[in-house]
Amino acid sequence: MVPEGFSRVAAVDCGTNSIRLLVADVDPATGELLELDRRMTIVRLGQDVDRTGRLAPEALERTFAACREYAGVIRELGAAKVRFVATSASRDAENRDDFVRGVLDILGAEPEVISGDQEAEFSFTGATKELKGQDKGGTERPSIEGGGGRRAGDLTKPYLVVDIGGGSTEFVVGEEHVRAARSVDVGCVRMTERHLVHDGKVSDPPTEEQIAAMRADIEAALDLAEETVPLREARTLVGLAGSVTTVSAIAQELPEYDSARIHHSRVSRDRVREITEWLLRSTHAERAAIPSMHPGRVDVIGAGALVLLAIMERIGAEEVVVSEHDILDGIAWSVA
Repeated sequence: MVPEGFSRVAAVDCGTNSIRLLVADVDPATGELLELDRRMTIVRLGQDVDRTGRLAPEALERTFAACREYAGVIRELGAAKVRFVATSASRDAENRDDFVRGVLDILGAEPEVISGDQEAEFSFTGATKELKGQDKGGTERPSIEGGGGRRAGDLTKPYLVVDIGGGSTEFVVGEEHVRAARSVDVGCVRMTERHLVHDGKVSDPPTEEQIAAMRADIEAALDLAEETVPLREARTLVGLAGSVTTVSAIAQELPEYDSARIHHSRVSRDRVREITEWLLRSTHAERAAIPSMHPGRVDVIGAGALVLLAIMERIGAEEVVVSEHDILDGIAWSVA
């Protein structure tokens, strides 16, 4: 039963590393979003696309399998409208038409291959819409004891929202609305494949030279972002997507991945540095043994954490506010 004034919508975000679904009841008048189902599947759509320029057949099949699962959920919950947004990997691929046709056949919604700037708009809306009233003077949230995280409260504008994806990272600065946005081609999968793969395998652990080359690539991307986005004007850094949420889970030493504990937690720059350094000198087995680690992130989390650390050091952020609400929520708002 859809509450009065609400619309039941489905939002799908298909990125380089994962595909995610949100089914929610949304009331545009009050700004309320009631989540019914949120799920994520690692599909690695961007597998080797940086090297070949094409989506691999096995990557397409993994993605289509997830779409079939999501179509069942959407039917069962009775979402009236579906919006499917595709990001970095499918934007870059020569055979993206195969991807579009497959998704349309399964979900009845044509994937919108959006620009990096559009991606950034959705991310900003999803991440900040519920932060209103929590900025300076708002209600303090309870703190998380131990493990390096604490709850959001006393937030100061402008926000810098950073969405670290598989293929790209979006930077958005704004207060109530977006002031400036930029997407750059550094993400956890792209950086891993570009710098940490040797003889077809991810280095275990990477060499100092590999890490230095990756860091230089990230710094060059930050230079590019700063050409159009005033990163250092931000007073609150809000971090989105799996690399950031996983760092928060590790910081809190969670016994399993727990969205409620992660959402609006804060992690200090020193703790992010400590975790990043450990991830980059650890083995695959050591990372896989972290109880909150998704199996699909084991080989790419070091690169994702380094992107986050480089951003924090560049802008002088003492901490990052971690959000579980991101581009998916922004897409849902756009449908409603």
